[in-house]
Amino acid sequence: MYYVGVKMKKSKASTFHYLKPKLFSVMKNYSSQQLLKDLIAGVIVAVIALPLSIALAIASGVEPACGIYTAIAAGFIVSFLGGSRVQIAGPTAAFATIVAGIVATEGMEGLFIATVLAGIILIFMGIFKFGALIKYIPHTITTGFTAGIAVTILVGQIKDFLGLKYVAGVKPIETIEKIEANIDAIGTFSWQALLVGAVCLLILIVYPKIEKRIPPSLVAVLAGALMVKFIPGLDSGVNTIGELYDIPMGLPKVDLSGMDISLDKISALLPNAFVIAVLAAIESLLSCVVADNMVNSRHNSNAELVAQGVANIGSVFFGGIPATGAIARTAANAKNGGRTPVAGMVHSVVLLLVLLFLMPYAGLIPMPTIAAILFVVAYNMSEWKRARHIIKTAPKSDIAVMIVTFVLTVIFDLVVAIEVGMIMAVVLFMKRMSDKTEVTVWDNDIEDGIHLPGHIKVFEVNGPLFFGSAEKIYEILIDEKTEYVIIRMRGVTALDSTAMNTLEALFKTCKKRNIRMIFSHVNEQPMKAMRKVGFVKTVGEENFAKHINDALRLTGINIV
Repeated sequence: MYYVGVKMKKSKASTFHYLKPKLFSVMKNYSSQQLLKDLIAGVIVAVIALPLSIALAIASGVEPACGIYTAIAAGFIVSFLGGSRVQIAGPTAAFATIVAGIVATEGMEGLFIATVLAGIILIFMGIFKFGALIKYIPHTITTGFTAGIAVTILVGQIKDFLGLKYVAGVKPIETIEKIEANIDAIGTFSWQALLVGAVCLLILIVYPKIEKRIPPSLVAVLAGALMVKFIPGLDSGVNTIGELYDIPMGLPKVDLSGMDISLDKISALLPNAFVIAVLAAIESLLSCVVADNMVNSRHNSNAELVAQGVANIGSVFFGGIPATGAIARTAANAKNGGRTPVAGMVHSVVLLLVLLFLMPYAGLIPMPTIAAILFVVAYNMSEWKRARHIIKTAPKSDIAVMIVTFVLTVIFDLVVAIEVGMIMAVVLFMKRMSDKTEVTVWDNDIEDGIHLPGHIKVFEVNGPLFFGSAEKIYEILIDEKTEYVIIRMRGVTALDSTAMNTLEALFKTCKKRNIRMIFSHVNEQPMKAMRKVGFVKTVGEENFAKHINDALRLTGINIV
């Protein structure tokens, strides 16, 4: 009994072995040389993440500090619990539009609830091994909504790039509303803001071609702040972060005491939570794949999903916003020598030190500089080359899915875009599969000189038989002379209940007319489905042949 008890404990301990964080594996052979490399990579990534986190927080409609909170909390948790060696997590552009929409309609309380729900969904996705299922989301949909997000970010930053001032009370949320508001406010255009924004944008484009060691966003931030501070006349037409937002120093203060959490609110926010979870899963796993190729490693997708779930919950409890794996920051980590999760944790610690001691200096950053940074982020995430390739090479149905997802993301939001895009993709896929399913009739003269008598009909079915193609079975036509119907199914890979019902109806018709139905070469899944509903027993085991020759012999044809 004692031996059995030990075995049971061992089994329980190993039940969730697939969720083991990568940190625990790589630390077995950790060296002081690698520690130095991770420290350097972590500091560099933190420098890159600082202006991006602030910019993405502003684009998301929240306080600038929320971006730093997110990078600290989510970055540390994902590195500690995640399934990748070099993943860097934090706020990303993918979340900007949906976060801004939730904050505008439901406030920070609604964002808190939606993000916690998304975190729970991600944790369950990891526990139930959904990591491999993300690949079933068509890349036409991800390309479409990613390009759509890029457009919404770009449109949202035109106001600050041009120094426009909206009329009191005008707070546009949707992209079309922002375009209209920008047109109405064009008379408030500031040449000072445009000058600062243009110089910073030029730095972001040109500087990486000259120098690659110092992040261009940091150079742009310093240049923009110095221009406004020291060039006479610029400060009058350029807003800085400090003029528009409160810049706190120290740890965040999150008050949950007055939060109203009800079933109605949870139900209303569940679609947004689902989108946040799906986006976090897609972005983080894509980032892991990119990282694997760079460091010759292999990530644990399910551990990564659980880590992302815990990180999103931890982020909002720390005053942050939704987070996911950031491909650009992860790539920078790998390029600068980071090879273990220690680099990601160092990145979070460095940002924490900035938050505690240097955060007020963020108030000097000009808003046109933030807009220029986000213009570059939007361009990099737009994937216009991939979209162009799809338009040139993909089937019309795939192009339609991509364009519809893109348009709906821009005009409405990600929830609508993903829902409609997935429905379109599924329906068009089923249509494509249905078109591939066909039923052909054998000629009377068979190979090897064998003649097929008129009272024997052989039908060959190719392609999956499911509810979208079940009507193809009705193409199996029988006449008054028919005594035997052979259905050859070697090309049928799948059979669902709708097609099964249609086959049962065909069998009943044959039975009424005293026609013997014989099946040839039924594959594993269709045979399993037929046995489960009792169809094999109804037709008779003897009427299921392994080979077409065996089926023909059952009709009396002599085949040697």
